Amino acid sequence: MIALLAEGHVLLEGVPGVAKTLLVRALGAAMALDTRRVQFTPDLMPGDVTGSQVFDARTAAFEFRPGPVFTNLLLADEINRTPPKTQAALLEAMEERQVSADGAPRPLPRPFLVLATQNPIEYEGTYPLPEAQLDRFLLKLTVPLPSRDDECAIVARHAAGFDPRDLAGAGIRPVASAADLYAAQRQVAQVTVSPEVTGYIVDLCRATRAAPSVSLGASPRAATALLRTSRAWAWLTGRGFVTPDDVKALAGPTLRHRLRLRPEAELEGATADAVIDTILATVPAPR
Repeated sequence: MIALLAEGHVLLEGVPGVAKTLLVRALGAAMALDTRRVQFTPDLMPGDVTGSQVFDARTAAFEFRPGPVFTNLLLADEINRTPPKTQAALLEAMEERQVSADGAPRPLPRPFLVLATQNPIEYEGTYPLPEAQLDRFLLKLTVPLPSRDDECAIVARHAAGFDPRDLAGAGIRPVASAADLYAAQRQVAQVTVSPEVTGYIVDLCRATRAAPSVSLGASPRAATALLRTSRAWAWLTGRGFVTPDDVKALAGPTLRHRLRLRPEAELEGATADAVIDTILATVPAPR
């Protein structure tokens, strides 16, 4: 929801089988939004995602056939399994919110949200996203394996007849529309951010660049992303202003994928989350 409200995209990291696809479909059903899924493979071409020109024998002319990117919610499954050229085509559409074909820009539907997944375990045959492209994702979320109690509840629900393909039968109904979401996005943009909180966001991002275990810290784009996510979180909690606690709550998901650690620090067990936690504990927050 934060990504939708802040008009950003999400990178989901988790092993297969933790309901990432179901999450996207359920979110789309609850918001009455169109959803599509693309399985990224080594032979996937840019046109398979964005669309391509197709010859129409009836009119003896080429016409543009939109690809699956022309939707509201797109699940880009295992984005790191496709070559950089196809990755770049999707990321360009994410950034520009349009697709260019034959020199003509074709705007994507609004709202437009990409949830891209990658498997943290399998590395063979993958094309890791470079830092410049990772920086275009607003949030990186880790989807963990469920606890034993939660897994028992999942299995019990399936034993009782739950069909993940039948969301209506599971009781998921639209509670909002695209128009409602657009109105909410405008309200989020009006959430007040004091100069002190703005300075705190900048100080956090600058501290990542000076961290001894980090070779590449958070960019100015990361600072603006943290501002957007903090605003959305404040609005969701019913406030019209951002507090330092809002910034702290979203610092991890907003910044973790934007940091590159030094190889020697990784060998010693350092993680991006640990670096962010240390910075949050040392950079003074405004009162």
